[in-house]
Amino acid sequence: MPAPIARVALVDDDDLFRESLGMNLTDEGFEVVPFDRGHTALDYFAGGGTADLILLDWRMPRMDGIETLRQLRARSIDIPVIFLTVLSDQIYEETALTGGAVDFVEKSRSLPILLKRMQLIIQGRKPMGEEGPGALSAAADASAAGQMFRRGPLELKLEVARAFWAGSRIDLTLTEFNIVKLMSTRAGEDVSYRDLYDLVHGKDFVAGYGPAGYRANVRAFIKRIRHKFRAVDAGFDEIENYPGFGYRWSDRHPAEYVGGTGGRDRA
Repeated sequence: MPAPIARVALVDDDDLFRESLGMNLTDEGFEVVPFDRGHTALDYFAGGGTADLILLDWRMPRMDGIETLRQLRARSIDIPVIFLTVLSDQIYEETALTGGAVDFVEKSRSLPILLKRMQLIIQGRKPMGEEGPGALSAAADASAAGQMFRRGPLELKLEVARAFWAGSRIDLTLTEFNIVKLMSTRAGEDVSYRDLYDLVHGKDFVAGYGPAGYRANVRAFIKRIRHKFRAVDAGFDEIENYPGFGYRWSDRHPAEYVGGTGGRDRA
């Protein structure tokens, strides 16, 4: 029997939904650990349980999803969390992402879309080949064995998805890290709202709130990223806006990929 793709903690009080989705994910090659309440999931992780990804419902008795997420982060459990919920208002999505979730998916979405979103997150956490819009260029991939990318004061530790600015750690979520990686490895190029949104939600995901509804979502991500960099450097201005199209990372600094043995390749 092949090893599972990843271990997924599925936290949802709807027995039928939890069982159905759990069976589908198992059929797709995942190991699923189910929980019917937020506090039982917390007990599992507090006892040393592990997972590569958490699928979390919002509305649950005793402890709702957002409080479960807060408790996870308060206990330094940094496993990526995707909210699966019937709540579709943008305020819920913004609250989830601000609270530390990496994605927010309506339960009405099809299984292939959910699988794609899970794949993007798991690949970002455990690099294993092409990553869609967020993949490094061919030159970067060739150098990625060293797991380090630098552009001026920016340093990205690719293997562990950690970002630093002038030596200070920037506490980015996995999604925010992938956005910074995409733009900084394509510095000087204009990256469209759509490309950034596809990186976050999966290619061709249909955004709500009108034909350009994805733009507000991308702006919210960029705003949070800028805020986090400016918390350690008030003069941070590497992310430039191209009105009506998207964003670009400044190319004022050269790039280099640093190998595990100390070797460097200029880009």
